[in-house]
Amino acid sequence: MISMTGKVYIVGAGPGDFELLTLKALRVLREADVILYDELVGEDIKSFLKTLNAELIDVGKRIGKHKKKQEEINELMVKLAEEGKTVIRLKGGDPFVFGRGGEEAEYLAEKGIPFEVIPGITSAVAVPAYAGIPITHRKFDPAVVFITGREAKERLNWKALAELNATIVILMGITNLEKNVRNLIENGKDPKTPVAIIEKGCTPRQRVVISTLENIVEVAKKENVHPPAIVVVGDVVRIRDKLVKFLQNMRNYDYAQSY
Repeated sequence: MISMTGKVYIVGAGPGDFELLTLKALRVLREADVILYDELVGEDIKSFLKTLNAELIDVGKRIGKHKKKQEEINELMVKLAEEGKTVIRLKGGDPFVFGRGGEEAEYLAEKGIPFEVIPGITSAVAVPAYAGIPITHRKFDPAVVFITGREAKERLNWKALAELNATIVILMGITNLEKNVRNLIENGKDPKTPVAIIEKGCTPRQRVVISTLENIVEVAKKENVHPPAIVVVGDVVRIRDKLVKFLQNMRNYDYAQSY
């Protein structure tokens, strides 16, 4: 008996700029029967989805506003695949970088559903780059650490993190900004360490706010910074001063700075 089970593609849409969508992602999107897309998929990409022949299902999640619970999304992927459909689970950035893509792949594997993962350009790298901040540089820290700003304190060794000679990139870093900054300083991170907050990165509404670890919370409140935003903590932030005027010529983004 021939199985009629379809296939699920867990696809990274990149950080927002349509041109950062990979060619492979573009190909499978055009072949899809159903696309389950997240809130943080770029607006231009969402507009593109409407030109396709696929059924579109918005399963986006914001803090306190989940259109579908994760369990419902998992079950929906299985149901649609069992109907013989080609299903795209489209996620902002890279699905395996704080995107719950690993959980979804695990669920599909447990249910025996064929699936493929198509990586996307993670915002953890692309957003700082668009802001003129290389997350690695030979003059500065020899390591990079990615963390999620929503992690509970007991799940992260803040002392080890603060003492580590590494650039820290915090995804989803605004809601708990004050708590995370306090944890870093209390555990030994230099309060004078440069910090950049990049709001709505890789979109025409990108905004960059820069200060030091000891002042960034106050500055973020003054500048009325809102999610989505990425926080970069480390001396690599200093490189931006040399690059920003060239970036302004390249893209019509807001490069305002605050100290």
